[in-house]
Amino acid sequence: MFYGTTVMTRHRTHRQRSRRGITLIEMLVVLTIIALFAALVAPRLLSKSDTARVTAARAQINAFGTALGAYKLDTGLYPSTEVGMQALRTRPQNLPQWQGPYLPQDIPVDPWGRPYIYKYPGEHGDEPDIVCYGADGQPGGEGIAADIVSWKAQ
Repeated sequence: MFYGTTVMTRHRTHRQRSRRGITLIEMLVVLTIIALFAALVAPRLLSKSDTARVTAARAQINAFGTALGAYKLDTGLYPSTEVGMQALRTRPQNLPQWQGPYLPQDIPVDPWGRPYIYKYPGEHGDEPDIVCYGADGQPGGEGIAADIVSWKAQ
């Protein structure tokens, strides 16, 4: 009978421990590990996001350049600054040679949600200037705030 009582006591003690749940110390240890993980991983993920936005802006500018080239082949000229890139989607007045639309969807905004800057005649050669002002939305800048432009191969 002594042996049965000891087994019963151990079983009862084990059940009581399993009912107690998580201690405050255990919870703090888990939260500390999660915070350290977030502090190490989050900046890397955010920098990848910024890099992806810059890459997307360059890809969009290249797509605009291709569409503008097709527009010029059909019409003999690039759209003026006043008409803008909207001429890639809708026929400008008095332009019967227009064979568009030259883009499958409306003109997108840049990856930061602002419109691209279009200028023709441009200041950097015979082609139009297309500019995305980067993360800060201001001319100039460095890193992810740097301008992304059509006239530089980047």
